[in-house]
Amino acid sequence: MRQPPGTQRPRRFVPRFHWELLVCGVGGHELVGTDAAHLAPEHAVFAREIDGVRWYRCLRCDSWLPLPDPDKPSREQPPSRDEIELPLRGKALRDKVVLRIIAIDRAIHFVVLAFVAVAVFLVAANQLQLRQYVFHLVNAVEGTTGNPTQRSHGIVHTVLRALELRSSTLYWVAAAAAAYAVLEGAEAFGLWWQKRWAEYLTFVATCVFLPYEIYELTKSISVLKLLALVINIAIAIYLLLAKRLFGLRGGAAAEERERARDQGWVALERTAP
Repeated sequence: MRQPPGTQRPRRFVPRFHWELLVCGVGGHELVGTDAAHLAPEHAVFAREIDGVRWYRCLRCDSWLPLPDPDKPSREQPPSRDEIELPLRGKALRDKVVLRIIAIDRAIHFVVLAFVAVAVFLVAANQLQLRQYVFHLVNAVEGTTGNPTQRSHGIVHTVLRALELRSSTLYWVAAAAAAYAVLEGAEAFGLWWQKRWAEYLTFVATCVFLPYEIYELTKSISVLKLLALVINIAIAIYLLLAKRLFGLRGGAAAEERERARDQGWVALERTAP
């Protein structure tokens, strides 16, 4: 049986990570009845009085906090269970946090790709003027004349080569970047709201681009490329196994049962002292 966070026996090598304690540490505890004048026995699952001291249970992380009686109670008793909106706990809370972290990652991709798409489109629309200006600027800095593309290196060479591409090619690049941005934006939106279709979309899109990332590493190795590859592999594994995609490990039905195990008043009563 799952024990409340903080009461489980510590692991010897790998410490337990409790998402409930993390979220409460950032956003505060979820306490009920702190504004009530009196407590009744039916409230003991989340608030009780012991030796003249009131103890309130966090509905998320199961911590019990001693607080003084309210000076000016706003209600006679705590709200009924039907009036209380229980916070997420257990697997449901973990999934929400992890999916939103992935959603933020995808949102950053969306912003970058959208910027690239707009920039390339503007370059394609004003290619001739930009090429003349950039060539003149590079020659002025280097004290040379003519086409500087052949003697340039690094990012300058990349920019100069891009300005020499056909405008139709640049428009295709802009369209591809825009389409990829839309894909990343859809993933970010769906994952933020924990939509099942977004989990499938993110998994497929991530796996499709993994071969390209590996190919890029065969040409040159960098810390950013390695980090991006590791993150995307971790995302794919998490979505496949933890979210039970494609019917794996019982599929969506098994996931719902596992999420329901840590939710509701039954779970709170099961873990109450």
